[in-house]
Amino acid sequence: MKAGDALRRAIPRLQEAGIEDAARDARVLLAHALGIGHDRLTLKLPDEMTEPQTRAYEEALAARCARQPVAQITGRRPFWGLSFRVTRDTLDPRPETETLVAEALTRPFRKMLDLGTGTGCILLSCLRGMAQARGLGTDISDAALQVAMGNTRDLGLEARARFRKSDWFAAVTGTYDLIVSNPPYIAAEEMPGLAPEVRDWEPQQALTPGGDGLDAYRAIARGAGGRLLPGGRLLVEIGPAQGQAVAALFAAAGLERIRILPDMDGRDRVVAAEKAGAEDRCSGT
Repeated sequence: MKAGDALRRAIPRLQEAGIEDAARDARVLLAHALGIGHDRLTLKLPDEMTEPQTRAYEEALAARCARQPVAQITGRRPFWGLSFRVTRDTLDPRPETETLVAEALTRPFRKMLDLGTGTGCILLSCLRGMAQARGLGTDISDAALQVAMGNTRDLGLEARARFRKSDWFAAVTGTYDLIVSNPPYIAAEEMPGLAPEVRDWEPQQALTPGGDGLDAYRAIARGAGGRLLPGGRLLVEIGPAQGQAVAALFAAAGLERIRILPDMDGRDRVVAAEKAGAEDRCSGT
């Protein structure tokens, strides 16, 4: 079968399975099965597929019809212009999280901490954008830490990024001029309404802390002051309705200059705060 014919048959199949952007996913999965980049797919559509390629495409389509996320099927996800390994042990990096990276890179930093690092996408993207910086990524999941270390090797950042198993600040020592986190923040009552790709395939402990969804922010607020240098910044991703609540937690913990930042769709996405002190302590000068 020619690749173009396989693609034409795949799109309605994915549509029937309830896939929102069936045409896009069919193309991404076909490129993956052919072992080529997305940008070369159009050139390959007239070509006959080999048996291994046909089998790989069928397996990928079956997985997608079962609502497995595309990134888990291909094993990769683009983020901040880089490519990251993704497994069922990590959250799938999302474009809105780039809002946090963009804010982190607005000011120099030398030493950063990423709480709940997952794939390491935030930590490693920030380090790629700040050549003199070093960072520590923590996670409670051993499997996630293995994925993050693999991404570190892929990006050639082994000399500047290290990882440690930790429940928030429990195993963290030292002080940092930048602390970031994309913690679990989905309230328990919201979980049943999530898309199957998220609810059924991504790690539950990375999605929700239970209850009102704010427990991770409470833990971060309690510990951040003791791990931030004077003038150091704290940046966390939030759900679109959590900005005021998280800002209040940070204010009660004594943090200052608290701001709620929108993502590209205009939804509240990041809460930024600072520890009192001179900004030049964080500049590395």
